[in-house]
Amino acid sequence: MPTEKSGKMTEYLNDAVALLKELIATPRVSREERAAADVMEQHMAQWGLKPRRECNNVWAMCDDFDEQKPTLLLNAHIDTVKAAASWTRNPYEPTLEGERLYGLGSNDCGGGLVTLLMTYRSMVGVSRAYNIIYLASAEEEVSGKDGIARVLPLLPPISVAIVGEPTGLQPAIAERGLMVIDGYAQGVSGHAARNEGVNAIYEALDDLLWLRDYRFKRVSPLLGPTKMTVTVVESGTQHNVVPDRLHFVLDVRTNECYSNEEVHAFLQQQMKKCWLEARSFRLHSSSIDEGHPLVRKCFEMGLTPFGSPTLSDQALMSFPSLKLGPGESSRSHSADEYICLSELNRALQVYAELIGSVCSATPSD
Repeated sequence: MPTEKSGKMTEYLNDAVALLKELIATPRVSREERAAADVMEQHMAQWGLKPRRECNNVWAMCDDFDEQKPTLLLNAHIDTVKAAASWTRNPYEPTLEGERLYGLGSNDCGGGLVTLLMTYRSMVGVSRAYNIIYLASAEEEVSGKDGIARVLPLLPPISVAIVGEPTGLQPAIAERGLMVIDGYAQGVSGHAARNEGVNAIYEALDDLLWLRDYRFKRVSPLLGPTKMTVTVVESGTQHNVVPDRLHFVLDVRTNECYSNEEVHAFLQQQMKKCWLEARSFRLHSSSIDEGHPLVRKCFEMGLTPFGSPTLSDQALMSFPSLKLGPGESSRSHSADEYICLSELNRALQVYAELIGSVCSATPSD
């Protein structure tokens, strides 16, 4: 006979799979998540979790919230990217083949979304040393203003977060930041047949070569060096006109050793002819100390911490956080995306052990 605990785990797994199927069948591209948020809100209410909502973000807080206790946030995002043209099946039709559940957003990050919700559901009724909040956030794929950035000011102070992105259920304890920079060079237009004008392309060449060749000195043991890549160059109007303006785009992926503001200021100092304008500084690299109880417990469980090259809502969190979720990052944003039922089941087990252990311990442990 199955024990009561194993029976509950089976119930949670079945509910997680059913909810994920419903979400797959509900298109939820970034900024168009209203229907999916409705689904989340309805199920959370059905399970007695008293959901709250801001735009398309849905969250719940434990009833026994105590301001004297630290607070753990469980977060995953509702939205998806647009379906790639190379899908060989309907991306909005949940299809179970063997143990693979196919559908857009099944892996990124539907698996983490539903298993973290079940984990929250299993813990709200037990005594804990931590408060616990579950947040299903919107607009993660576009770092939108109406996503997690809109909700965090409405929440109590957060001590630490677990973000349910697909990591193969290994803890990502550092994550690269992102800064997109527009660069410009100014010239003077003239006729290409005569020796006149100042060619903006030639003005920018030395700076572009420097950006290609420079290597940042501070190397992270988890993330490696900060990387930058010129990804767009635009200049000129026609063959016989000396171009008077050049525009380029620089993609910068910072490690935790640098702030975006520091990198931008340094790069501008190195430019001879170009000037740089960052589109935003808000998507910083993030990390959590290896001595944090959550990370220590990961080590005890035989999990392997690593540094993640991909961006998530962690970039907008001012508190310690780690990424840990079912599925594989390599499946994200790909055609015929899927997640395995065994990965969902394993996630429920890992979350139960990790979060249960930390939440049952005193905060100083």
